[in-house]
Amino acid sequence: MHTLAVILEGPERLALGELELNPVGPNDVVVEIAWSGISSGTEKLLWTGQMPDFPGMGYPLVPGYESVGRIVDAGKDVTKRVGEWVFVPGSNCFADARGLFGGTARTLVLPSARAMPVPERLGSDGVLCALCATALHAINGGAAPDLIIGHGVLGRLLARLTIATGAPAPTVWEKSAARCDGSAGYTVTTAEADARRDYRSIYDASGDAGILDELVGRLTKGGEITLAGFYSSRINFAFAPAFMKEAHLRVAAEWQPYDLAQTLALIDSGGLDLAGLITDHSPASRAAEAYPQAFSDPDCLKMVLDWSEAA
Repeated sequence: MHTLAVILEGPERLALGELELNPVGPNDVVVEIAWSGISSGTEKLLWTGQMPDFPGMGYPLVPGYESVGRIVDAGKDVTKRVGEWVFVPGSNCFADARGLFGGTARTLVLPSARAMPVPERLGSDGVLCALCATALHAINGGAAPDLIIGHGVLGRLLARLTIATGAPAPTVWEKSAARCDGSAGYTVTTAEADARRDYRSIYDASGDAGILDELVGRLTKGGEITLAGFYSSRINFAFAPAFMKEAHLRVAAEWQPYDLAQTLALIDSGGLDLAGLITDHSPASRAAEAYPQAFSDPDCLKMVLDWSEAA
């Protein structure tokens, strides 16, 4: 069995090509993908060649961990799942390429347990499930943010989830004028326009490794900074100011299935609205144009590839 897939052959070298798929095991499912999201964080690092040493890293690779589609076939032990609409957080099913994270292809083979049912009515918004669950995992691990750095999709989800879970509306900092619009019940401003220096819980969603000294200066004594982005550079900070503030530093890692379940419950209840987060759609056949746009266009919050016309 073969599939059409996005293949990163090296930094800034992308092709859409055919790959052989590994055999389907008794507990595997075969998913025909409808939409794949492009991550402007981790996938940008893969695109630029700045991804830190990471398990499975190397070229050629199939990127992506934000795909949704339908189970069209399954191994003998999981045949009852055929027909389900699922979210796919990546796959490692390619005979001739690495799967890091392996979700951006027309057809995928993966263990049944990793194919997570989501409502089909979400349409292409379903690709946001990973980011939603990532944001919620960060919030579930500590105090809800009262300051968020970055008003991209992750920053917006952190802000929306903070309100959806009953915490007070946070402040959001954003440097790009093109991304200051679109707030929903919270304030978006700049660091320069914000004089406050008593934040108790600051979440960085910018991925800027050089921002910690600024954030430490904005904490109240005993406050916490959560690193919710993904960082290509070594993170350093001045010890004395952090010592004086008795600052706490926390790293938010991968989401877990219970985070996704809670996210879907918030969506179903109307507490979490995903409107306006996906700004661009592109046919998968034009992936070579879509990827650079997703990483360089400030008006592009989230790019989604449409596999409907892919052979």
